[in-house]
Amino acid sequence: MATAQMNNLTTLIKRLETATSQLEKMAAIPSGSTPETNGAITPLTQRGATIAPSSTPQTGPTAALSTSLPPVIEGFDALVHQEVKKFLTLSEKIGGPVSDQAGYVEKAFAATRKFILLTTRARKPDQSSQTYMETLKPLQSTLSAVDGIKVANRGSPLFNHLAAIAEGIGMLGWVAFEGKPQDYVKETIDAAQYHGNRVRMEYKEKDPTHVEWIQSYYAIGKGLVAYITKFYPTGMTWNNKDGIDAAQALEQVESGAEVPAAGGPPPPPPPPPPPPKFDALPTATAGSSGGADMGAVFDQISRGSAVTSNLKKVDASQMTHKNPSLRASSSIPARSDSLNSTSSSVTAGRGKSPVPSRKPDSLRVKKPPKKILESNKWQIENYDSPGEIIEIQASIQHSIIISKCTNTTVRVYGKANAISIDSSSNFSLIVESLVASVDVIKTSKFDIQVLGKLPTILLDQVDTSNIYLGPASLETEILTSKCNSINVNVAGATERDDYKECPVPEQIKTIIRNGVAVSEIVEHAG
Repeated sequence: MATAQMNNLTTLIKRLETATSQLEKMAAIPSGSTPETNGAITPLTQRGATIAPSSTPQTGPTAALSTSLPPVIEGFDALVHQEVKKFLTLSEKIGGPVSDQAGYVEKAFAATRKFILLTTRARKPDQSSQTYMETLKPLQSTLSAVDGIKVANRGSPLFNHLAAIAEGIGMLGWVAFEGKPQDYVKETIDAAQYHGNRVRMEYKEKDPTHVEWIQSYYAIGKGLVAYITKFYPTGMTWNNKDGIDAAQALEQVESGAEVPAAGGPPPPPPPPPPPPKFDALPTATAGSSGGADMGAVFDQISRGSAVTSNLKKVDASQMTHKNPSLRASSSIPARSDSLNSTSSSVTAGRGKSPVPSRKPDSLRVKKPPKKILESNKWQIENYDSPGEIIEIQASIQHSIIISKCTNTTVRVYGKANAISIDSSSNFSLIVESLVASVDVIKTSKFDIQVLGKLPTILLDQVDTSNIYLGPASLETEILTSKCNSINVNVAGATERDDYKECPVPEQIKTIIRNGVAVSEIVEHAG
């Protein structure tokens, strides 16, 4: 009993010493900054309001916004005022559709700025929600307008200018890119260089303004990479901690409401607690009943193993891991039952971890189309309904790699080494001659027309394919694996004769003969 009272008294003395030291510090502050009234100390919040203003105050909305804009917006504004402004100035000098397209580029950067400002205020909505789509709608409309200028001026002598801008403007899609956005921007600018380098070669001697113009566009991409590396090295971030709803933030941004100016320094810490009253010391009974007496806690610890003497002993018959009958009647499902939603093959390879769901294709950020010759390899990627045939002038040293193309036709001139096609759909290939082969993997609705000689065609996991062989390619070998609906169309004896369709067998019959598996093609008579 006496020990408990001594502990409480010691605690109260320590609190009293702490409060006294804080009061002494407050009393030591000069009287000019802590005015007193009737001997009472002025609260800290009132003292903060009596601070004299600066000798050079900033007035007007410009001063308020300059101190309130987030650093990410200030950095983006610096990019627009330098690189983008120079590009717009040179576009006006060139004039015509280039100037019109540059106007939409300016609007696209303005839409990007609004989106970044929105992310600093709002929590990130679900990517499949309508709210998320609405936040990206202004940017998407301006990007479509930039591409529309290119489509409407295909016959213009400045088409290479328009095509370079249209392919490069996709760099602003980094705001919705998952991963490292700076890599995405670099790939987009590389794709724009195909037409941009044509501009540079054509006007290198005629008009240096065009060369300076395309270089200023490349500079925008480099500046954007530097901006992303500084502020968003791992991707776009949202204010998930204390942000507002994205729909509400979108209304604020669309209405032009900027971030409010700072209203002064943060509030000071609260005042110290009142001094204790020694005439109301807690009794031992109150301390023991409240369970806050540290002496009682240490007393329990000192009991050692006896502290568990009051625990109930669980018999082996009551343990579910030793009694199967209890598991059968338990309301908690067994581990094996909880994994029935996944296939046995997947769970066998992944252990007991859940299988991640595949992200819908509509939510995936589309990478920019790419057509580039690196060393002796042509790379054609990410084309989706380009509207025109993609032409390649190949040589015997060139290999062509095609991947992730949809509704696309590629025409290869000359004799190349080999062609590889992967993960494409509705894809057509017209080829003259090859040294090696055409390899097609994981592709649906694939058509190929061979005008010259082709030794081999390899098809793996191909769904629906039409192969047209000319008179010079009748000796072509066709190898199929896990394919269906493969038709080979052979040219007739003369040019007037129609192609003859020869379907590739799909049904195979296997029987055991003399201990050996023998496979035969199943033929249906009729």
